[in-house]
Amino acid sequence: MTQKFDVVVIGGGPGGYVAAIRAAQLGLKTACIEKYKGKDGKTALGGTCLNVGCIPSKALLDSSWKFHEAQEGFKVHGIEVADVKIDVPAMIERKAGIVRNLNTGVAGLFKANGVTLLEGHGKLLAGKKVEITAQDGGVEVVEADHVIIASGSAPIDIPPARADHDVIVDSTGALEFQSVPKRLGVIGAGVIGLELGSVWGRLGAEVTVLEAQDKFLSAVDDQIAKEALKIFTKQGLQIRLGARVTGSEVKNGEVTVFFTDANGEQQQTFDKLIVAVGRRPVTQNVLAADSGVSLDERGYIFVDDQCATSAPGVYAIGDVVRGPMLAHKASEEGVMVAERIAGHKAQINYDLIPSVIYTHPEIAWVGKTEQQLKAEGVAVNVGTFPFAASGRAMAANDTHGMVKVIADAKTDRVLGVHVIGPAAAELVQQGAIGMEFGTSAEDLGMMVFSHPTLSEALHEAALAVNGHAIHIANRKKR
Repeated sequence: MTQKFDVVVIGGGPGGYVAAIRAAQLGLKTACIEKYKGKDGKTALGGTCLNVGCIPSKALLDSSWKFHEAQEGFKVHGIEVADVKIDVPAMIERKAGIVRNLNTGVAGLFKANGVTLLEGHGKLLAGKKVEITAQDGGVEVVEADHVIIASGSAPIDIPPARADHDVIVDSTGALEFQSVPKRLGVIGAGVIGLELGSVWGRLGAEVTVLEAQDKFLSAVDDQIAKEALKIFTKQGLQIRLGARVTGSEVKNGEVTVFFTDANGEQQQTFDKLIVAVGRRPVTQNVLAADSGVSLDERGYIFVDDQCATSAPGVYAIGDVVRGPMLAHKASEEGVMVAERIAGHKAQINYDLIPSVIYTHPEIAWVGKTEQQLKAEGVAVNVGTFPFAASGRAMAANDTHGMVKVIADAKTDRVLGVHVIGPAAAELVQQGAIGMEFGTSAEDLGMMVFSHPTLSEALHEAALAVNGHAIHIANRKKR
């Protein structure tokens, strides 16, 4: 007998598993289909984010930063540490342990909320039926009143440097190195490339980042991006802009990369090469030809503002639809769709989705950049505050970067918060909360911030918007 559910979710990543849990909490009979297997051969929930993305990369970023601090940062505190060593396999195993614990946690949440886990590859058929193909080839079909597609994304492979998963790796392979490569190449100076380059650079690799674009971090506010380039270069990352990779050759356990830049044809040899040029939506073999769901030319699923597809009763969320490929965006879409299916009103403010690059210093932003606003003809006032003037940052010996607040010159409403520096992700979230409720720079300036904290930098930047900063000299309004 065919199983019937109120909701079937295809994919157990940060969008899918959250959607499934919320739907079950709302009283809907819910199933979630997941095919990914961990190294132990068991189904592992959490998707790219938990298994080979956000979580493991942050584990390595934290481990590598602690090693870097022990080597170079402790002395200023009067702490002498001799003969600091890194056990890479132990670091990798710590990362794997964190992933396993979280896998178990999500599975436990499924049981606690009554979500049925269906193991295998899910494919949407006509009439909201879903075909599930098990690892052994067995096939079953389930029916649903509503289907949520949350099949995620995968690393983009490029013809000039095809991953062999040994010398040339994608972001997943870069999380599994068992030793520090002496010479590491990274193709792509985006979020993934900079984070992974930072991990191995801190551990001793000579890192060269090849970026095809002439502009560094084009999605980031120009002032923040320029500061980031200066800091990363000082840290030892060799970032080559306008470097377009044309080919590669693997020989004797190393890879030579061929590229062109402003100086013509170039080549450079590395022990390992990470290809981090972006990700693509996983929609191939997820939709039957008669499913009724429409795709664009890049493989993304067409949806409206509430993530409804062209097929009645079918939704799509996360990396397979428009917008940034961010786990928190996928999760909130999952909640929104589950609540709408249950008859509740729910929506997302897509203008206020924060973005973070977890380098050190962190880079984070929410809202629009100064360049975007000026291009739209919006007159703005800008306030900045450097962490070099923050007592808390000085105490922590972590003074690189700044907070930047952008407000409408007429209404004083905050339109963007941009941070490079310690705890940037946390500070930007404070800005996002305020912006969600229409805060003005004056509002932020009138709030009482505890002292000494890093968040005081946000307070001072907001004050600086209107020339009222206390702990730096105020600049004239633009």
